[in-house]
Amino acid sequence: MFGRDIIESHSFDRHATHPEKVIGMSRIKIGQIGTGHAHASGKMDVYRKSNDFEVVGLVEPDEKLRRQAEQQATYRGLPWMTAEQLLNVPGLQAVAVETEPRHLLGYAELCVDAGKHVHLDKPAGESLLQFRRILDTTARKHLCLQMGYMYRYNPAIMLMKDLLRKGFLGEPFEVHCVMSKVVDQANRLKHAEYAGGMMFELACHVIDVVVDLLGKPDEVNPYHQHIGRQMDSLRDNMLAVLTYPRALATVKSSAMEVEGFSRRHIVLCGTEGTIHIEPLDSPKVVRLALAKEHGKYSKGYQDVTVAGYERYVGDATDFAKVIRGEKMFDWSPMHDLAVQETVLKASGCPTDR
Repeated sequence: MFGRDIIESHSFDRHATHPEKVIGMSRIKIGQIGTGHAHASGKMDVYRKSNDFEVVGLVEPDEKLRRQAEQQATYRGLPWMTAEQLLNVPGLQAVAVETEPRHLLGYAELCVDAGKHVHLDKPAGESLLQFRRILDTTARKHLCLQMGYMYRYNPAIMLMKDLLRKGFLGEPFEVHCVMSKVVDQANRLKHAEYAGGMMFELACHVIDVVVDLLGKPDEVNPYHQHIGRQMDSLRDNMLAVLTYPRALATVKSSAMEVEGFSRRHIVLCGTEGTIHIEPLDSPKVVRLALAKEHGKYSKGYQDVTVAGYERYVGDATDFAKVIRGEKMFDWSPMHDLAVQETVLKASGCPTDR
């Protein structure tokens, strides 16, 4: 039986696991399992450049993917090994699981069973029950599991959360998200292997933000279509409506939007203000409207400059701090579970397996 009973019984139930404090500032030994995830090489590049981590090994069971990875500069010079060999490297503390989605949970469970901290890329698989079991194990073993949602350390998203927390936006009643792109034929076939389609593959990133802003929804209504002319089964035009007691949120994702990357956005409307972030990935300014002045923010519409950032750097820095016992994650295991349940429901997938 999961989770609430086990996770909430621990001191880290509100945030994330709080491992024993690591004395000193020695580099954390980390390995990576998988190179097939879309974020795999980007994260490895960050770990290799980081002063916090020492990459000690790389695992890729798929021979084709391994051959492809061996040609990339990101992986050059790293020792290749089996998962068993990696988990037995002396002093190994953490593993980044960066496989294709179908293998994420299996390897994550292998790692936490071996007593390792885990960075788990998105989404958290297709089995909510297995994800619950993994979270139980991390709780019992005082390990941390960090989900790889890429907007958690985005300065614009952090500004949105700060303004909401301070009450400048009033009570939120609407959130609208769009997360789309053009998917080529090869990747359409890969994505079509998963019943959740584009909502599962891509929009999970913004669902994480919505649940962070509003909490777990009372109801999720998914709408999905296959409208592409390609001969595949990909759910390529998807919408989900998330219902709350005093708010609605919509999440839209498609595989055909021209220049969709630059139009990805989140709009949050509250009774005292509205904030519009577009594009999501590298915003230089956000559009803010306030009903009244709050310090440096004036009444009415204004453009607010936000700092630049590099993907994955914030994740890696935070992961190291949590492993060393310097802080706790700002996203709890209960949040991660609520996100995954919402992702599956929004994707039209079952949550009882």
